[in-house]
Amino acid sequence: MKMISSAKMHKSEAALRRLVPYRSQIEAIISNLLSADVAFSSPLVESRQDVKKVAIVVLGSDDGLCGAYNVNLAKRLVARITELRQQYGDGVGIDIYPVGKKMVKIASRIKDNRLNVVASDDVNTKSEAGAVKGFLNGLETAFLQKEVDQIDCVYMRYQSAGRQTLTVDRLLPIDSSTFSSEDVVSASVRPYIFEPDAETIFRSVLPLFLLSVMQEIFAQNRASEQAARVMAMQSANDNAKKLLEQLQLEFNKLRQQSITTELLDIVGGQVRD
Repeated sequence: MKMISSAKMHKSEAALRRLVPYRSQIEAIISNLLSADVAFSSPLVESRQDVKKVAIVVLGSDDGLCGAYNVNLAKRLVARITELRQQYGDGVGIDIYPVGKKMVKIASRIKDNRLNVVASDDVNTKSEAGAVKGFLNGLETAFLQKEVDQIDCVYMRYQSAGRQTLTVDRLLPIDSSTFSSEDVVSASVRPYIFEPDAETIFRSVLPLFLLSVMQEIFAQNRASEQAARVMAMQSANDNAKKLLEQLQLEFNKLRQQSITTELLDIVGGQVRD
């Protein structure tokens, strides 16, 4: 199990690395657009003052044997719900979009009448790009039609085989400060001639950026799940070895005691003779 999970983790890690150049290029394009002397607007970046409903996408696992992976995500989900109610008031509506069979079960067990769990059979943690895009399109449509005012993602960010970080990112509205950091601008901005106009390009590129973010979140979750499973299998293996050593010691003690008892019986019989 450990070897299989390790192989899957390396595969997911490679897939995650392949996504980085695409997202970096998208961010560079948007940074170049923002550096132009043009006013940009898009419904995807417009923050709403009166937030009445928030959607939370929480990614877990479809399979077990990954330790406390799903439990930690569930705790962060509950903490995020508390934060949102403190920020927007107790009357804010919250829709939970769980991804992964284990997370669907956990989300359905949360006893809160003010929460609405929206489970979908069309997407899971192993979904390919097409299913992820369809899932994102549904969320984007709900935001544009003002069915929800904010969309957050709760997931585990992969950092290394031994370290994963609980992360909460705002998916919509898109935070424009993501593209205005000095590092991104200084490394990517060059003189461009925009054709068609910059506003049209901006509106076309934003959905691509959103898709790249969602694909990266799914990839982060897959890699983190397998890393957690590797650690869980390693821990189980270590515990099994310790248990085997304890049982072996206990067996040797009982065997020694049995031999000692037999010797005492033999010696006692010779003395009586």
